[in-house]
Amino acid sequence: MPRSSRPALQEIIAVLGCPAAGDPTQYVFERAMAEAGLDWRFVTFDVPLERAEDAIRGVRALGFRGAVLTGPLRQSGLPLVDSASPTATFAGAVSVIDRQPEGLVGHMTDGRAALEAIRGHFDPVNAAVLLIGSGPAAAATALELSLAGVGRLLLANRSMDRSTALAERLRGIGGAAAPDQPPAAVMHVEAIPCERGKPLAIPEEVGLVVSAIPAADKSVIELDAVRPDLVMADLALGGEPSAIVSQGARHGACTIDGIEIRCARTVIEFTQWTGLEPNAELLRESLEEFLSA
Repeated sequence: MPRSSRPALQEIIAVLGCPAAGDPTQYVFERAMAEAGLDWRFVTFDVPLERAEDAIRGVRALGFRGAVLTGPLRQSGLPLVDSASPTATFAGAVSVIDRQPEGLVGHMTDGRAALEAIRGHFDPVNAAVLLIGSGPAAAATALELSLAGVGRLLLANRSMDRSTALAERLRGIGGAAAPDQPPAAVMHVEAIPCERGKPLAIPEEVGLVVSAIPAADKSVIELDAVRPDLVMADLALGGEPSAIVSQGARHGACTIDGIEIRCARTVIEFTQWTGLEPNAELLRESLEEFLSA
C-alpha cells in the first residue's frame, strides 16, 4: 500500500520550477498516478530564485508529500532541507524533496537514474568512462559511477579548473562494486583538456561516454573518434536527439537518450514517494507525447 500518514487527505507533490514552463514532470507523474489508482495531486509552481526559501517553507508548512526542484533552485534547496543524501551533499544540489517524520530530506536522483539506464546497456564495473560536464548532475553521476566500480573516470569540461576540482573531490573515494559483482579495481580519475573550437577525442580505452551538460546550456562539444562499439548517454532532455546522441547514432554506437534517463529518474522518485513502481513504458510514452506536443 502507498505510504501515507494522513489517509483521509490527498497527498500533494509539487514541482518548484525555475523556470517551470515546458517541464513535463506533472504530466508524466499524473499519468503514472492515474494508472496506479492513487488519489494524489500534483501541482506546478514557477518560483523565482530569490523566493526559493519561501517556496520550500511552503512545502514544509502545507505538509506536501514532496517536491521536485528544477534549474538553479536545486542548488539553493540544499541548505533549506533538514537532511540530505550523500549524493545530494556531494553534488551540492537537491533534485527532489521527500517529507519524512524527521523532516524534509533532499535527494539528487540524476546520477542514480543515469546509472540505472546505463546498466541496461553496459556493465560499468572496471570500465573506462568519459564524463562530460562538471555541474551538479555531472558530480552526482560521477559519484554514482565511482560507487558502481568503474575502473577509470575521465572528466572533460570547457572549464579545466572545474573538471580538475571535481576530480580532486572524487580521488580517495575509490571504486565499490555492487553486491553481485566481483571487487572493482581502484578507480583512476583525471581531468582531461576540452578546448573550445577543437573536437574532444574519445580515448581508445573508453567504452562509455556520458554527457551531463544541462539542456539549457546550448554549447555543443563535438566528439572525435566515435566508434560503433561505444555506449553514449546524454542526460539532457529534449524533443529531438541531442548532438551527442545523434553523433553516436550516426557512427552505429549504442545510445541512451535523455528520455530513457528521465524515465529511470521518474521510477526512482515515484517509488520513493508512493512505495509503488510505475510502468516504465507508460512513462516513456508520456514523455514522448509531451515533448512532441
